[in-house]
Amino acid sequence: MKKRLFLRRHIFLVLALVLFFHSQSSFCQSSDTSDVSFGLFTDEEPLEITLQFDLSTYLRKKPKEEYLPGKITFHPGSADSLTREIRVRTRGEFRNAQCYYAPLELNFRHADFGYTDLDGIRRIKMVSQCSFGRESEKYVLLEYLIYKMYSAFTDTSFRVRMLTINFVDSENRQKPYTHVGFFIEPVKMLAGRTNSVEIESWALTQKTVYPGMIDRIAIFNYMIGNFDWAVPNQHNIKTFKPQVFESEYLVTAVPYDFDFTGLVDAAYAIPDDKITGTTTIRERIFLGVCRSREVYQQAIEEFLEKKDEIYGLINEFHYLDAKQKKKVINYLDTFYDQCTGKQKILNVFLNSCKNF
Repeated sequence: MKKRLFLRRHIFLVLALVLFFHSQSSFCQSSDTSDVSFGLFTDEEPLEITLQFDLSTYLRKKPKEEYLPGKITFHPGSADSLTREIRVRTRGEFRNAQCYYAPLELNFRHADFGYTDLDGIRRIKMVSQCSFGRESEKYVLLEYLIYKMYSAFTDTSFRVRMLTINFVDSENRQKPYTHVGFFIEPVKMLAGRTNSVEIESWALTQKTVYPGMIDRIAIFNYMIGNFDWAVPNQHNIKTFKPQVFESEYLVTAVPYDFDFTGLVDAAYAIPDDKITGTTTIRERIFLGVCRSREVYQQAIEEFLEKKDEIYGLINEFHYLDAKQKKKVINYLDTFYDQCTGKQKILNVFLNSCKNF
């Protein structure tokens, strides 16, 4: 009898322990977000964030070397928020010097958001308005749209996420304000997504980039009126070496920073006519490597095939009014008119190309 009671108690104890550990395991699995993505660059909906830091020091000193302590709050839904301590500093060259609100770099190190994509980010670039007003807001929206347009051609491109940014002064000396902006996918995130490694070298030229890729970049930049780029010093171009080498000598390249373009047509974007030979940012300059007429013709076909998709992105972009959309489409029409008269654009490329 005693043996039976002991055996029953032993069985009950084992079952209780099993149920206890199972419930604990289930709880941990349900509460653990370490394998859950926030969807920072996969979700398309604009994201609202709040940045709280010393706005007076930011506006007065525009610190580029030293970080300012701050907090970021993500507002992914009306009832949800996620707040963590971060660090903030300014970045960039031209816009840092010319803009009242310098562009920012956010440091997420040690923030521990609990999401795989956010926790994989150490530093992230944020583009926001250069100054107050609708005109400055329009420049940001158009630059965001250009990133989306280039992504229509290839996944080897920087992803972006539109933002509504609430700025709050941690020292209570400045009034809060709200700007539009966007995050740019960090270089290491893009490299991981494309199974590649960033490389930097002055020895690189357009001829060391995969031919079809650099031709697409050159024609795209011509289409949007961008001559502010170069491969040799990686100026507004990031270069990567694929980890699965298709070629020992060739690299991939990704363009970025599109505010100094004819399509955006920012008031501060005034070209140096001694360098460019132009006095207006709206004038196009082709900076691609020299190819045969047949190769250029094939490259142009991709742009003709993507025309409807690109125009669709513009027409469906609800954050620009009808007048702004018409101006963008009219500018692109002048490029596509050249493409329709195929010999015309081919002659432009052949007469302007570089041999490097």
